[in-house]
Amino acid sequence: MIVVTAPTGLIGHQVLNNLLASSEPIRVIVRDPSRLPAHIRDRVEVVQGSHSNPDVVTRAFAGADAVFWLVPPDPQAESVHAAYVDFSRPACDAFKSQGVKRVVGVSAFGRGAAVSGNAGYVTASLAMDDLIASTGVGYRALAMPGFMDNLLHQVESIKNQGMFFDIISGDLKQPTCATRDIATVATSLLLDHTWSGVASCPVLGPEDLSYNDMAQIMSEVLDKPVRYQQIAGSALKAMLTGSGMSNAMAQGMLDMMMAYDQGLATAEPRTPESTTPTSFRQWCTEVLKPAVLA
Repeated sequence: MIVVTAPTGLIGHQVLNNLLASSEPIRVIVRDPSRLPAHIRDRVEVVQGSHSNPDVVTRAFAGADAVFWLVPPDPQAESVHAAYVDFSRPACDAFKSQGVKRVVGVSAFGRGAAVSGNAGYVTASLAMDDLIASTGVGYRALAMPGFMDNLLHQVESIKNQGMFFDIISGDLKQPTCATRDIATVATSLLLDHTWSGVASCPVLGPEDLSYNDMAQIMSEVLDKPVRYQQIAGSALKAMLTGSGMSNAMAQGMLDMMMAYDQGLATAEPRTPESTTPTSFRQWCTEVLKPAVLA
């Protein structure tokens, strides 16, 4: 039995779709089962509720061999520690009490990197990894850079202004990955019954690109000029809190981006194992361009 958390989210629904091609029995934890397509509801066992709820995860993990663990975004959390570590505590108790053997979790890279101060969401994600590992389960932390798919949050400015924004230097080359590749790696691990122990699995995409490189590729794929505009950290935080994010979570995002700009973005060495296939150009052609044209 494989349990999938966040099965209607950006990554979770792709993991679930991949798993449905296998013969493994699948159980999902979902707050609102109606958000699952009918053909999927008919093929999986559904446990309704939040995977931060002790009773929900205890029921969901009963008899489970493997769990796909993803903390959903909580923009109004009181702290990044609460959003990642405290959210995961009931699940960690249930991993132990229900005898779960293997967990695959979506995390962040940067363990061991020399970054001054707190790296926000990254620091909290790594603390979550430590908590999960302390339960004794086999654990694979998917160590993520930025997602290509995050640019979909800026579709309107790309479409109408020919611009996208961040606080990172436009010339800093860094890895970026497509969520489809994250889902593929996660699925492979969930279906593999042979591994144990604790390890990090970076998913770095096929190449390191700067935001200026990405703007050039977007311009070519979209057949219109697109440029990157670096903004101040204070402007980013103001935009986040203005959209309803708590001050603590906005600061956590800012701390993470500042850490990326200080060297965290290039801290994970690229290896053949961490290199995944979807190029930024391919992603722009298959995902971004249809979104811009919609």
